[in-house]
Amino acid sequence: MKLFNYGLTFDHFGLAVRNPETAIKVLVGLGYRCGEQVYDPQQKVRLVWCQHPHMPAVELVAPADEPGPVDNLLSDAGEMLYHLCFRSSNLQDSVAAIKSDGIRVYEIAAPKPAVLFDGRSVGFYHLKGFGLIEIVETA
Repeated sequence: MKLFNYGLTFDHFGLAVRNPETAIKVLVGLGYRCGEQVYDPQQKVRLVWCQHPHMPAVELVAPADEPGPVDNLLSDAGEMLYHLCFRSSNLQDSVAAIKSDGIRVYEIAAPKPAVLFDGRSVGFYHLKGFGLIEIVETA
């Protein structure tokens, strides 16, 4: 299975954390530059974007003051890499291409505008046998 057959290109890792400050300290120690924390009311999480000149980007995802998608993950398992993010010029076509390859796709969160990605649509999908992916629509 080649993900580029699905019109997807890798973008970043999603890291669920309770305390972004501790994760930022570790990432900075690894040579990352981290932006300011932002709140995304659509996703109900606090986010920090971290980039490195030679390594993949990392999105820190922390709970907000209201219940959100990472709360159960953190209470059950603690900090963890929990999603891979890919970019697509057509999110629906990418999902259809994955399904046409015989992969079961479960929509976890329907596409909606994301603060961290300048309002572009972002959807979350569980691919049976692979795990959770996020798709950011670039067009």
